[in-house]
Amino acid sequence: MSPDLKYLLFSAVLCFVQVLVAASGAHLQWGLARLAGNREGLPELTGWAGRANRAHLNMIENLVLFAILVLVAAVAGKANAMTATGAALFFWGRLAHAVIYVAGLPWLRTLAWVVSVIGMVLIALQLF
Repeated sequence: MSPDLKYLLFSAVLCFVQVLVAASGAHLQWGLARLAGNREGLPELTGWAGRANRAHLNMIENLVLFAILVLVAAVAGKANAMTATGAALFFWGRLAHAVIYVAGLPWLRTLAWVVSVIGMVLIALQLF
């Protein structure tokens, strides 16, 4: 398996861990009965639980783009050292983003997000 695909797999696992953290936070704030229901009229999640949920949603948005880039690079035979570096930047940036977001550190969160975007740009540049 290429490094790009490994980092795609690691990113999918990270996304799954993020949903577990977000669900744990929601469980603590709303309780199991509300989570098992139809979820209409739920109050907004606050504190770390709200940040964990937003971090997870942001990961989903970015994971779609990352997955497309990695898979196109693989299918087109364009995976190389630069795409591997981009994939590594994406994963480590997203891991840092998740931790920093839940911790509530806004400027560092943005920096981590930028690192992950640079990773996607590096991959995209190899495709053109």
